[in-house]
This record gives sequence, structure tokens and C-alpha cells, in this order.
Amino acid sequence: VQLQASGGGLVQAGASLRLSCAASGLTFSRNDMGWFRQAPGKEREFVAARRWSGGHTYYTDSVKGRFTISRDNAKNTVYLEMNSLKPEDTAVYYCAATPRVILSRVRVPSSYDYWGQGTLVTVSS
Repeated sequence: VQLQASGGGLVQAGASLRLSCAASGLTFSRNDMGWFRQAPGKEREFVAARRWSGGHTYYTDSVKGRFTISRDNAKNTVYLEMNSLKPEDTAVYYCAATPRVILSRVRVPSSYDYWGQGTLVTVSS
């Protein structure tokens, strides 16, 4: 299984970015997908998730209304559209996948079986 994240970069506060995560080696359409991030010196934290069954989405409070997770099963790709970026959004962003995440643990990194390599997002003030 491979998850290839891309789309990170250096932007100014208020700008937008779209991250992509291309998956291979798994039945993408039947995997729950998540985005996590890790800032320097901090633990990895949940950002967003989208379940394959029902398409339900979940977000951490700090990104609600600014970030949108979506998926294109035909392209085996999950996206994270990030708008109104803030300096506190600066982190390495990781995509993750699992065949079925328990709802109560959708925000827990250890619930996911597969991880991408991460893409760096830097937001300057």
C-alpha cells in the first residue's frame, strides 16, 4: 500500500491550498480516509476524515468552515481543500487510510493502518 501526499507549500496567511493524496495497493473505495498534521515539537493531531460508507465527514474544531475533505474514488485520491490559512496551520500534513475506522476513534492516529509520507504546509503571517 502506498499513499502519496502532495500539494504543500509556503503561503501567506489567508491563502488557500489543496492537498492531494493518491492511494495505490488498496481498495480505495472501501477505505476510510483521514488527514492528520504534526507541527514541530507537537504530537500528530487529527484534521479531517471521510468515511467510504455514507461519505460522512469529520473535522477538528479549529478547521471547521475552512477545510474540506473530499475523495475521488475513480482517481483513488483524497483531497484536503484548505482556505483562510492561518500561521497555526503550519505543519506536516499526512494522509491515512483504514478499511474501517470505529466512529469513536476516527480522530485517533493509531486507528489508521496506512500512512503517507507527509507534505509540508507553511503559513507565514
